[in-house]
Amino acid sequence: MALLEFNDSGIYCRKAGVYLDPWKPVKRALITHGHSDHAGWGHEQYLCTTSASPVIRHRLQLSSQLQTIGFGETIHINGVNFSFHPAGHIPGSAQIKVECNGEVWVFSGDYKLEPDNLSEPFEPVRCHVFISESTFGLPIYKWKPQQEVFAEVNQWWKKNQEDGKVSVIAGYSLGKAQRILQNIDPSLGKIFVHGAVDNITNILRTQLGTLPPTIRVTSEMKRKDFDGALVVCPPSAIGSPWLRRFDPYSLGIASGWMNLRGARRRRGADRGFVLSDHADWNDLNKAVRETGAQRVFVTHGYSEPFARWLTQQGIESSEVKTQYEGELSEIIEGANAESGDNSNETTANVV
Repeated sequence: MALLEFNDSGIYCRKAGVYLDPWKPVKRALITHGHSDHAGWGHEQYLCTTSASPVIRHRLQLSSQLQTIGFGETIHINGVNFSFHPAGHIPGSAQIKVECNGEVWVFSGDYKLEPDNLSEPFEPVRCHVFISESTFGLPIYKWKPQQEVFAEVNQWWKKNQEDGKVSVIAGYSLGKAQRILQNIDPSLGKIFVHGAVDNITNILRTQLGTLPPTIRVTSEMKRKDFDGALVVCPPSAIGSPWLRRFDPYSLGIASGWMNLRGARRRRGADRGFVLSDHADWNDLNKAVRETGAQRVFVTHGYSEPFARWLTQQGIESSEVKTQYEGELSEIIEGANAESGDNSNETTANVV
């Protein structure tokens, strides 16, 4: 019997009776991080890292059914050892190590190797079997160092100030938005945030204590209040009435998908900044090598070609169908994921 198996509800450890990031309601769920495709509704019991818990508790409105564990700590469940290790994806995100009778599996959830000055840095974990994402598992996806990307963002902001435009930048409300806030130059001007971003940022600001001051956008504000400012919003705000208050503005999008020719144009943006909270092609390969795994299951993204590539490199690999979305959620994120503000502040789904 395999230590972990895949079924209609998620990744299951039969011996311990627990699921890892299940997509259907189960009795006991071990959760890697707070994005909605990994932290779902309706489980009877949740376990996540201490640093992931404030956001998960907020998003899912949990109380006593949520338990926490520190990075590197081990919990023993029915003869199986589980421990959580940094994934570098967003604050609190984890890989879950599962060990029994000398056999070790690691479920990576979502991960990135480049430090972002915000999340706990990725930690490679040696194992026999590695369960990996492949959101950007093609050779065309190779990221610039993030300091170069944020230099571009700062220059764009300055240019918009010269042109009398508000700078509006879209990034996922959990993780990407705070990464932008943490790494831009706050001396350039005021920073405003959409209600959905504000909700999460306030939680992480209390937790991390490092994010710069921001101002929540409200319906009472006038256009002149935003002169020279940067506004951070979720992708769901693109094309919505919410954006009209900033006109004239320049719209930028921060996403790994901006690496694709035409992606920025299709989203109606003036600038695309290639910034992802997922590993690129080189780092996916590096992560797999550093685990020393003899077998790899690839869960989402370009899973079939990445599994085929790993097999060609001598690592037994196969694609597994799951309901994880990777950075696709940045495109389809809707207003239902976060309440944002009152009804006059809600944003429309964007596909």
